[in-house]
Amino acid sequence: MERDELVRYLDAYLRVRDFPQDPSLNGLQVEGKPLVRKVGAAVDAGEAIFRQALEAGVDFLLVHHGLFWGRPFPIVGHHRRRLALLFQGGISLYAAHLPLDAHPEVGNNAVLARALGLVDLEPFDVGVKGRFPLPTPLVQVADRLGQLTGMQPLVHQGGKEMVETVTLVSGSGTSLLGRITTDLFVTGEPKHAVFHETFERGLNVIYAGHYDTETFGVKALAQHLEERFGLPWVFLDHPTGL
Repeated sequence: MERDELVRYLDAYLRVRDFPQDPSLNGLQVEGKPLVRKVGAAVDAGEAIFRQALEAGVDFLLVHHGLFWGRPFPIVGHHRRRLALLFQGGISLYAAHLPLDAHPEVGNNAVLARALGLVDLEPFDVGVKGRFPLPTPLVQVADRLGQLTGMQPLVHQGGKEMVETVTLVSGSGTSLLGRITTDLFVTGEPKHAVFHETFERGLNVIYAGHYDTETFGVKALAQHLEERFGLPWVFLDHPTGL
């Protein structure tokens, strides 16, 4: 498939121009080979990921966290090494940050919410709100999240033991605590500054890992491209433990 055709499709499908507040340079960040034969999917852009992409024969790499975040920087040191690997393999780098959090079909939050068993999903900021068909023990939700992400989630039980309504914001969502009205808030990365607020608000929070809650979108997007265009893909896993 032609690279530029794929980029046009992704730009439209992910609505990347609808997120002007996003500091990420959403879209094609580095131009590689004109033809795409194999897609890679990864959470982060980094030297280790790029080496994996080279070894796997990837020529179009989808990432959630790209290289560029609104400020220019000199192409020296590790920045130079990163770009040299992409140029060496002719690998295109395509980043989708908030567009991939918020997407109703392949977004991090929508995919994880459906896997968790939530129904009646509706948008919440770049995340989603939903409910379980029946009230569910908090510990059971945490266990299910652990199965889905592969890590042991951190549970702060400030509310009731049985939960029905859930807000889910992958990655780093603690700045939204003041707007949460559901029984449970699921996000990725804990922050010390909001520890007491969680309990004082009577809110249940499960922290399921920044990295681990954001593997879902790139995988779903790559799978979507395979189904639509027949492009084979590989997930390039490099957990951060955060």
